[in-house]
Amino acid sequence: MTQRPIAISCGEPAGIGPEIAAKAWASLGNSVPMIWIGDPRHLPRDVAWTEVSTTSAAVGADALPVLRHAFPDPVTPGTPSPSNAQAVIDVIARAVDLVTTGQAAALCTAPIHKKVLMDGADFAYPGHTEYLEALTDAPHAVMMLASPALRVVPTTIHIALEQVHTTLSPDLLRNTIRITAQGLRDQFHITAPRIAVAGLNPHAGEGGAMGRQEGDWIGALVAEMAATGIDVTGPWPADTMFHAAARDRYDAAVCMYHDQALIPIKTLDFDRGVNVTLGLPIIRTSPDHGTAFDIAGRGIANPTSMIEAIKLAHEMAGTV
Repeated sequence: MTQRPIAISCGEPAGIGPEIAAKAWASLGNSVPMIWIGDPRHLPRDVAWTEVSTTSAAVGADALPVLRHAFPDPVTPGTPSPSNAQAVIDVIARAVDLVTTGQAAALCTAPIHKKVLMDGADFAYPGHTEYLEALTDAPHAVMMLASPALRVVPTTIHIALEQVHTTLSPDLLRNTIRITAQGLRDQFHITAPRIAVAGLNPHAGEGGAMGRQEGDWIGALVAEMAATGIDVTGPWPADTMFHAAARDRYDAAVCMYHDQALIPIKTLDFDRGVNVTLGLPIIRTSPDHGTAFDIAGRGIANPTSMIEAIKLAHEMAGTV
């Protein structure tokens, strides 16, 4: 069988995306077939690359395979250009099409800068997860951050903290738990996944003294989901969920909001954290960091998270 490569979208070209993609190729080479989609002018000058016109031509290449996607403007590292915003968006859509049509095995996305996309192209989505949900007509996508130390899932994602308590709902939490359990079975091959659910409030509400959501509905919903056969427990106080002994008791933690989930994993294993989108009809991973404009173009970006994201996408896809 001909191997299908991992499609890598270029992300924000003024950030570290092109650099870490090139470094990932240098580290992995043909052990993981990959194809980078973007404007080769944006790659570091010393990178060896080869232009290809099909994904199959990327397999076995002796330099970084590039599927050219022209951008309007050249790039100054660290200074994003709003005029390039639409091209960044179009590359993501092009990469998704390669995966959905079977030309690529999975998608790995380099970081984007949401405000630049909103300012330059009226981007209507809070982030990659929501845009990929729309591109693939997925009813509900779930963001998981995974590393060898921990897997976490935020139920609410890219919203202000003041909006969490109004956005969080039984249906949202129920779907998040269900998709997390399914993703652990299907993509991580865990036969009987164990899920721990964090409380929303300090001390998981402490019996209503510090918040009522846990007693009013979160606890009942967790019990309801457990009765369907899912190994799910909680709500647990979030401040005691992430020490070593606690982590041994579950395969993924479902959290209530963005930072409740991301602070623990970025503290424990910042470099190897990978963003995995569950609930899509395609496999998608991404490094667990942003565009890092402050170090772009200096050649010092750490590619570990990108390497781990590409390797995980390859593993999930079962590419042979």
